[in-house]
Amino acid sequence: MVLAAGLGKRMRPITNTMPKPLVKIAGKTLLDRGLDSLADVGVEKAVVNVHYFPEQIAAHVSRRRTPTVLISDESDGLLDSAGGIVKALPKLGPRPFYIVNADTFWIDRGEPNLLRLARTWDAAKMDILLMLADPGSATGHSGGTDFLLEADGRLRRAAGAPQGLIYAGAAIVSPHIFAGAKAEPHSLNVYFDRAIGVGRLHGMRMEGHWVTVGTPEAIAPAEAVIAAAVADA
Repeated sequence: MVLAAGLGKRMRPITNTMPKPLVKIAGKTLLDRGLDSLADVGVEKAVVNVHYFPEQIAAHVSRRRTPTVLISDESDGLLDSAGGIVKALPKLGPRPFYIVNADTFWIDRGEPNLLRLARTWDAAKMDILLMLADPGSATGHSGGTDFLLEADGRLRRAAGAPQGLIYAGAAIVSPHIFAGAKAEPHSLNVYFDRAIGVGRLHGMRMEGHWVTVGTPEAIAPAEAVIAAAVADA
């Protein structure tokens, strides 16, 4: 699932006329960067939730061949990260699935990070597996760190600790964690904390460079990262 229903307020004035996932970075939309990362590891079906300028996103993804994109329409009201997933569960099915944020992307180093994430996934030990970025290999991030990664892969909140890592906007989750949840506004952080409480929130440090694009000023640094990666290829 690609989370693409936000209002993109910090990206104004660009988002006065388009949704943030359709903002182009080095000639490719943020949404396509996320969908391409899924296609590159063999994902055949993706659900994209929409709210702001939903018709633009629906028209855009209709032109893609892979993955096949299903729209989860939140035009009636934003449901936040977890609420949007709960609404989309009938389209996602009963097996663990990827979650990707539409406003972040990364430059893989070696094996694709989403493939590494799938290989790290262990349903016997995990309810949620987060991809994590080192602050030193991140562009556009203005906040603190999110999680501390233990030797066994389990996570706890970092509360901004300098040795912590950043949640990189990609994860694998088991749908059973949403059992009984309603399609109403609530955050994935609720589920992160529940999983921490029972020792079932795990993390994987990504390899490569992570980029988040939150404001118009973040576009140029993001494009510079891509240009550098192309030059080094």
